Amino acid sequence: MRITFVAWGAEQLGMTLLANMAKENGHQVNLAFSAALFKDLGVKPLMKFFDDTDLVLEAIRRQNPEVIAFSSLTMSFQWMLLVAREAKKWNPNIKTVFGGVHVSAIKELALQKDEIDYVVVGEGEEAFPLILDAIKNNDYTSIIPNTIYKNLDGEFIKGPQKGYYQDLDTLPGFTKELWENDTIVNDKFITMASRGCPYRCTFCFNNFFAELPDDKKNKGKYVRQRSVEHVINELLIAKEKYKKIDHFDFQDDIFTVDKGWLKEFLKVYKEKINVPFQCLTHPKYMDEDIARWLKEAGCIWVQMGIQTMDNEFKNKTLKRYEKNDHIEESLEYMLEAGLNVKVDHMLGLPDEPISAQEKARQLYAYHCPQRIQVFWTCFLPGTEMLRQGVESGIVSEAQKKRLDEGIDFYFFNNSENIKDMEIVKLYQCYELLFKTYPYLPKFIRIRFDVKHVKWIPYKINKMLCYISDLLNTIMIHKNPDMKAYLHYYWYHSKRIFLLRVKNKFSKKKVIYSGVPQKELS
Repeated sequence: MRITFVAWGAEQLGMTLLANMAKENGHQVNLAFSAALFKDLGVKPLMKFFDDTDLVLEAIRRQNPEVIAFSSLTMSFQWMLLVAREAKKWNPNIKTVFGGVHVSAIKELALQKDEIDYVVVGEGEEAFPLILDAIKNNDYTSIIPNTIYKNLDGEFIKGPQKGYYQDLDTLPGFTKELWENDTIVNDKFITMASRGCPYRCTFCFNNFFAELPDDKKNKGKYVRQRSVEHVINELLIAKEKYKKIDHFDFQDDIFTVDKGWLKEFLKVYKEKINVPFQCLTHPKYMDEDIARWLKEAGCIWVQMGIQTMDNEFKNKTLKRYEKNDHIEESLEYMLEAGLNVKVDHMLGLPDEPISAQEKARQLYAYHCPQRIQVFWTCFLPGTEMLRQGVESGIVSEAQKKRLDEGIDFYFFNNSENIKDMEIVKLYQCYELLFKTYPYLPKFIRIRFDVKHVKWIPYKINKMLCYISDLLNTIMIHKNPDMKAYLHYYWYHSKRIFLLRVKNKFSKKKVIYSGVPQKELS
C-alpha cells in the first residue's frame, strides 16, 4: 500500500519506527513535512509568510496515498485535522490513522471527528501493521489491539488496550530514510535507548500513558531498555551513512535510569562511536560516577528537570519524590565533572508557595547550570494536573474543551491562569534572574535578587527575558540545540522561498516534501 506520514516541525521517533516497520512489510512509504516555521515563536506575519500547508497538501496529492498517518501533539492537532479534511476532499477513500499522545488522551473525542478513521491509543507497534492489513483487505469487523475505529455503519470498534511492548530489540532501529530530504540529519541524530519513565509527574504525559493497559496486573514493565549491542549497531550505521554527525541526541525520558547498563554502554560508545552526545537525566539517577562516565564518553550537554524547590509541594501535588538535597548534589556532580547542564524550571504551578521561587534562586545562585529553561505551567489533556485544575476552578470547562480540541496550547508564556497580576510580575522577576544567572559570576549571583529587578516595568522585564535567553543560547556555551535550530530555520526558509519562486515561474510544479535542497537551488 501507499502510505504518507504527515509530520509537523520535527522528526517524531514513533513515526520513524512505524515507517521502518511498514517498509519492511513491503509498503511504499512517503513523508509530507511541514517546517512549521515561527509557530513556536508566535510571530504571526512570519507564520503567515512561511506557512507551508499548501505545499504539504500538494505533496500528499502527488504521492496519492491510500493511507495517511499522523502522530498528534496538542499544538499540532487542529492543523493535522485540516490536512486530513483537505485530503479526503480529493479522495474520500483515503483512510486516516491518528496516533500520538494527544489522541491517546482524548480517544473518544478524536474518533468523533469526520477526518479520523482510526485512532491508535498508546504504543502502535502491534496495532499499525494490523490496521494496514485491515484497510488492504476491506476488513471492518476485526478487533485490533490499542485501536478504535469506525466500521462501515459508523459504529466504534474498540480493541483491547494491551500491555507494553517488552522486547525493543525486535523492532527496527531509528534509521532516517523517511526524513533525509526534510530534516538535517547531520545536525543531530535523535534516538532513544529506552522507553518509559519510572515517575508519574502530574503535568507529564507519562502520568496517563503508563496506565493505559486494561489488565493492570499484566501490563509489563513500562520502563524498558534496548540492549547495548542494538543501540550501538544503529549508531554505527548512522555514523557510516551520514559521516559528519554533529552530535547524537538521546531523547530517553531518563537516559541514566539503569546505572549498570549505562556503564557498559558508555564504555562501548567511547570505543566505537566517539561522537559528542546529549541526554536527559533525573536528580535521583545522577551520582559522581555517572557524571564522570558521561563526560569521559563525550557528553556535551545534560538536561534535568527541577520544576520546583518546595519539597512538600512537589511530593503531594506533582508526584515528584526527589528532595532538594538530591537536586543540589546532582548539579554539583555534573558541574564538577565539567558537563554543560541545562535545567527545566516551571512557573505558575497551581498552589505552589511563592517561597519555592526564592529557594530556587538560592540554588541557582550557588550551583548555577549553564542554562535555566523557564516554562510557564502548561496543562496537557489527559493529565492529573488538568483534572485537578478543573476541579479547583483554575481551569474552566471551556478552557479544558479548547485544550482537548487542540485549539489552545500554552508552553512558554502561559500566565493567564494566574489572576493576581502582582504574582505574575513577581514570577517575571524570577524568570529574568534565572535567565541572567548563567553568565554572571558567582559573587554577583548570590547578591543579585528580586529587589534589584522588581522596579523594572513588566513589558520591559519581559523583553529583557527574551534578550537574556537569546544571549545565553547563542553566545554562551555554544548550545548545540540552538545551532541545530538556527540551521533548521535557515534551511527551510530558503527551501520554501526558492520553491515558491520556482513554482511561480515554472509550468511544472515541484512538490516540497522529498525534494533535495540541491534540486531547488
